[in-house]
Amino acid sequence: MNREQAWELVCHYTKSPHLRRHMLAVEAAMRAYARSLGEDEDIWGVVGLLHDFDYERYPDVSQNGHPNTGAPILREQGADEVIIRAILSHATEVTGVERQSLMEHTLYAVDELTGLIIAVALVRPSKDIRDVKLKSVRKKWKTKSFAPGVHREEIEQGAAALNIELSQHIEMVLQAMQEKAATLGLDGIESNQ
Repeated sequence: MNREQAWELVCHYTKSPHLRRHMLAVEAAMRAYARSLGEDEDIWGVVGLLHDFDYERYPDVSQNGHPNTGAPILREQGADEVIIRAILSHATEVTGVERQSLMEHTLYAVDELTGLIIAVALVRPSKDIRDVKLKSVRKKWKTKSFAPGVHREEIEQGAAALNIELSQHIEMVLQAMQEKAATLGLDGIESNQ
């Protein structure tokens, strides 16, 4: 499955612009990590883009919900099992698929972090992610009432599994998202209109 096919699937199953933005952010982070690690950027990007494609229709993270419901859909669409397995591994608690590959660990590590970074960008007056600094993210990290739905312990576990220091991990994901500011709708344009 290529990127265009993956995006069509996302658009078919997901109408929420916020959820689409999240998947695009995870795609950007996955591509950045793939580039830095010498891995296949296209496959890693597709994994990031598709990882929550079924969430809007099946929001119950369970045996009969996300991401288990998405796996047969992806198989029908011809997605490679490597992609499906990686997506299933980001919710081990309901799928039973343990993270093994570097790609699987990376998806887990970036998923929650993108949500925190988006939240930090959206509280800035400019609403421009390019104005966000590592220091800002670290400050909001410590404020547990800020973006309380973001599971910070998962981000820490993910960074540890990648053997990368947390600040380095945040910086990598932040830079990847900043490069895609316009695509993510985090370039401050909407706040200036």
